[in-house]
Amino acid sequence: MRERRRPTIAAAAALAALALAGCGGAAATGGTTSARAAAKGSVSVLYAGSLEDFMEEDLGPAFTKATGFGFEGFGGGSEELVAQVKGGVRRGDVFLSAAPSADGELQGASNGGWVSWYSTFAVSALVLGYNPHTDIGRELARGVPWYEAITRKGVLVGRTDPKLDPKGRLTVEAIDAAAGRLHDSALTKALKGFPVFPETALVGRLQSGQLDAGFFYAVEAAAAKFPTVSLAPVERYARYTISILERQTDSSGSEAFVRYLLSPRRADSLKRSGLVAIKPQFHGRTSSVPAGLRNDVGAG
Repeated sequence: MRERRRPTIAAAAALAALALAGCGGAAATGGTTSARAAAKGSVSVLYAGSLEDFMEEDLGPAFTKATGFGFEGFGGGSEELVAQVKGGVRRGDVFLSAAPSADGELQGASNGGWVSWYSTFAVSALVLGYNPHTDIGRELARGVPWYEAITRKGVLVGRTDPKLDPKGRLTVEAIDAAAGRLHDSALTKALKGFPVFPETALVGRLQSGQLDAGFFYAVEAAAAKFPTVSLAPVERYARYTISILERQTDSSGSEAFVRYLLSPRRADSLKRSGLVAIKPQFHGRTSSVPAGLRNDVGAG
């Protein structure tokens, strides 16, 4: 899966400030924040692609403004990011995944020892997003059950690869569970025909009209502003985690980022983005959690 990197406004401003300094130019508005970020360095954050809008438009710029550290984000499927870290293709300071299992794949000597601990911080429901201008979209808007609508002949429903993305696995689990509960084998059959796309491309496919519907997290739907329906009678959720990668380049910046995200003050920001904040909970080798971080965030 192809990852997407999108520099934040704050990072772009920092570069502009450096250019002005080299030419002897005066600082523009916001130059103080940019200069602070340039002086303190940047934190490289690898994050689940479903968090792209939240990270790039909300959390990243807010973190820079509040702490003076720069922010550089890289988004992709959690499992693919894991593979890239283990393969030496991608380096980062902080890792945000959409499932604790991704952190587990970076723990232990056999996995490179990249993660020794992680903390949960939010959940987001798996939903069916749809194009309201299609036949299936109009049916869903009228209240036709999702499990009936997606089995219609010719309906194009997108999903992600369960081997690369936790959302892909949750989609398979949700459909299998619904098929069993409803005694509807048509759901299982339909699943096999749903095309698979990279996580960072699925939203665009729906928005461009290439898909009638797709399986997304509520956080993605909120950012893209398309309608959704729940997957009742089944429920599945992304469980987001954060950890500091071993051998990170800037421990002070990494700790500041984790502390900032896990602060209770982020609850409103998470909610606006379609995420539900949960009390931070450390897992793994908790003795490796930086001194003071546990007390600062009030994690259990």
